[in-house]
Amino acid sequence: MTATDVTVEPRIARSKSWIAGMVLTVLIWAFLAFDVVGKLTKPQAVIDGTLNLGFQEKHIVVIGLVLLVGVVLWTIPRTAVIGAIYLTGYLGGAVAINLRAEQPIAGFVLSGAYVGILIWVAMILRRPDLRRAILGR
Repeated sequence: MTATDVTVEPRIARSKSWIAGMVLTVLIWAFLAFDVVGKLTKPQAVIDGTLNLGFQEKHIVVIGLVLLVGVVLWTIPRTAVIGAIYLTGYLGGAVAINLRAEQPIAGFVLSGAYVGILIWVAMILRRPDLRRAILGR
């Protein structure tokens, strides 16, 4: 194996992890963007679901705007880590609200935790510096 081969292999590995991270990011982004649009347009299903959680209808757009800020921060590479932290907090609130509303644990309560974990997996896959800081690799 030559020195050239050694430098090519890590690039391929980084490239594959970056692609996997970006695919995961796009899927999560689409899910969160769909949620934002639902909260800003307020179809009846969103109104009903929000009322069932104990919120008033007037809170729906505010919740959507709060989520939108996090999604925008997470989308911009320079602010992606701050956006991920912000979204982790937002999703923690979603877990708490669903728990308080006595929603099913696996399907509803923990869904925020699942999305939060996926956000950080995507971040670690696409950011080698973050991977080194968190995992030490």
